[in-house]
Amino acid sequence: MEPMISAIFWLLLFASPLLFGNFEDSIDWEHIGNVWKSFIPYLFLFLVNRFVFLPYLFFSNRRWLFFISNVGLILLVATGMYFHRNMTGMPGREVKHRHEMGPPPGTFQPNREDLPPTGSIKSPPPGMEHRQGPAPFQPPRPLPPFLSFVVVSMLIIGFDTGLMLSVKWARSEQLRIQAEKENVENQLAFLRNQVSPHFFMNTLNNIHSLIDFDTNEAKDSIIRLSRLMRHLLYDSDVEKIPLKKEIEFVQNYVDLMKLRFSNKVNIKVDIASQIPDRSVPPLLFTSFVENAFKHGIHIHGTSFVSISFAFMEEHLVFAIKNSNPGHQKGDSPSGIGIENSRKRLDLLYGNRYTLSIDEGTDEFVITLSLPL
Repeated sequence: MEPMISAIFWLLLFASPLLFGNFEDSIDWEHIGNVWKSFIPYLFLFLVNRFVFLPYLFFSNRRWLFFISNVGLILLVATGMYFHRNMTGMPGREVKHRHEMGPPPGTFQPNREDLPPTGSIKSPPPGMEHRQGPAPFQPPRPLPPFLSFVVVSMLIIGFDTGLMLSVKWARSEQLRIQAEKENVENQLAFLRNQVSPHFFMNTLNNIHSLIDFDTNEAKDSIIRLSRLMRHLLYDSDVEKIPLKKEIEFVQNYVDLMKLRFSNKVNIKVDIASQIPDRSVPPLLFTSFVENAFKHGIHIHGTSFVSISFAFMEEHLVFAIKNSNPGHQKGDSPSGIGIENSRKRLDLLYGNRYTLSIDEGTDEFVITLSLPL
């Protein structure tokens, strides 16, 4: 990108005498050649700064040496141009030539007869000698060539350095964003892979418990498990899946749990009749549901699991409530699944979601609000 910008800049600079020159009859190539020659020292400074000072000094953390080298080179070139101009210009020759050859052709020269007699020139009245009109406008004096060259050279070097800095910053920012994106994808893949084996292991334990006392239900559970595994294998590798498909996955999981617990656990699923045609990350609710059945069921007491999906404008509200019968030492109802889900939510939604966890003496409630 920056080579193209620099090339356009120098092409426009060298083309400026042709674009803005006032040529009535024909192009004055001698004048244009002289203008181009005056651009060569600036081009030399630009090339040295671009290919020597910037890569080997500035971007190598030797900023002071970069600054001193540029200033020294500018002063060296300016001094050389000054002495070259004085040696080749030879001031005074043009004045002497004009004096010997007379006035330029076409210049008006009055004859002596046309001049008024010396006595006829009247002196101004007394007291008016020092009275003069307003001073004529004096345009600002231009900078000396030496100082002008130094100022323009510093502007060109500063422009080139700023351009290279902006391009380097843009590249580093692009690489940083790409690295962050890859990091997010890697973390999501890691968390997703953690969920799938854990979920599969628990489900196999459920089927194992069914085989001993109800073979038909065990077969039905295997069919449901195959559907769940199909979802885990083929649907979870994409970035997002339809919300309806994700809710069907939760429903199949709950139906599988109903086969195991039968009427021992009060299981309730409340899903709105109209599901929005939106997409969500896969397996987003699996850890919460799995956690509820793992920690909320007690074989010696009354247990319940209640799941609901509600939709309000552009938000999805997922709530799951389960009984909290008390846990053994080191067995936390939050578990590693919920912690992984929190990390996924942070990576996917940032601060655009809300997750509340309320653990009471009798129940454990999780409420998740997501933008759709």
